[in-house]
Amino acid sequence: MAERIYGLLGRRLGHSWSVPIHTALGCGGYRLIELEPESLAPFLRREDIGGLNVTIPYKRDVIPLCDVVDEAAASIGSVNTIVRRPDGRLYGYNTDIDGFLYMARRAGTRFAGKKAVILGSGGASLTAQAALRQEGAREIAVISRSGPDNYETLSRHADADLVINTTPVGMYPGNGAAPADLTAFPRCSGVLDVIYNPRRTALLLQAQALGIPCSDGLPMLVAQAVKAEEHFFDRPIPLSEHERILSQLRRETTNLVLIGMPGCGKTAVGMALAELTGRKAIDIDAQVESRAGCSIPELFARGGEAAFRALEREATAEAGKLSGSIILTGGGVVKDARNDASLRQNGRVYHLVRDLSLLATNGRPLSQGADLAAMWREREPLYARCRDAVADNSGTIAETAAWIWRDFCEHSGD
Repeated sequence: MAERIYGLLGRRLGHSWSVPIHTALGCGGYRLIELEPESLAPFLRREDIGGLNVTIPYKRDVIPLCDVVDEAAASIGSVNTIVRRPDGRLYGYNTDIDGFLYMARRAGTRFAGKKAVILGSGGASLTAQAALRQEGAREIAVISRSGPDNYETLSRHADADLVINTTPVGMYPGNGAAPADLTAFPRCSGVLDVIYNPRRTALLLQAQALGIPCSDGLPMLVAQAVKAEEHFFDRPIPLSEHERILSQLRRETTNLVLIGMPGCGKTAVGMALAELTGRKAIDIDAQVESRAGCSIPELFARGGEAAFRALEREATAEAGKLSGSIILTGGGVVKDARNDASLRQNGRVYHLVRDLSLLATNGRPLSQGADLAAMWREREPLYARCRDAVADNSGTIAETAAWIWRDFCEHSGD
């Protein structure tokens, strides 16, 4: 018998994380399958289909091509999992609702008796609506770009308890955009965002700043994949697998970011970490020099600090979109709060500290001849605002790098 086909079916799949998730679950032949609309029906007639996940734009298109559609998928109007059973028929399921509920429960979000605002009206919105109805939500307001409930009339829902983003606003590569301002919902006690790249969208960064419990969409992605595998192979998968795979993906994709005073050893520690981990190190100052076409001292001489900070902000924004990298920043990167968001969206940020008397100043325009104690008093609150952890660099470079990597492995999978 020919080898069975397992994979993700869609039209454009360049940034999918499905392959590593299903590979981690033991589906070694899982692959990406990109099809144009006219090829969809002929492909689904193949007898060697084992199991498929389905993503946009085909979650509705595949429904009439399935022989059997389960009740949940039919009620939502969306199929994201297809299995060819031994009887030769194609069965359609929706596991997105399982993933959505897992994401919510993991974040401690409860829907019973709550009013929820759902941003977006597409397929993910339909899943969220079905989940909220199933869990007894008191009221559901679906916000679209047109119609009576739209982004110009959000104020009528200021009493919402929950905000759920199902739009692609803020998703890579459009990082930094937000579909709504959470201050419009003073009673909000939970925020869910189905986007998983970046890990912390602008919406989630605002939720964290406001102290609102929140979650990105990676737990949903993992949980729906686990449920799909259960359909593929008719076997139960323990809940511990959700957390194992989620932690693994977090560690592999989270950036390790170093901030700190000029001359505190960020470059040396970063290079040691790159050698220790095999990760690529991105030096923001080097990126600035590449963009400017000259050294940093020359850039300061030509355009002053303002010219440097503008290029630094651009370079930081681009580096922050990466995954699984080591990012080495300049000492004053925290002076612009926009850089905090760029670094934290995909990163765990380490504040490297060292005695001021040991800071190197050669080649650093703002450090040479400066009052370093005054600079520290100005910047320490800014470092504290951005950091996740403090790393003492008073020992050897190797010792500091080893401590940071141990801490990163322990906490980046959270």
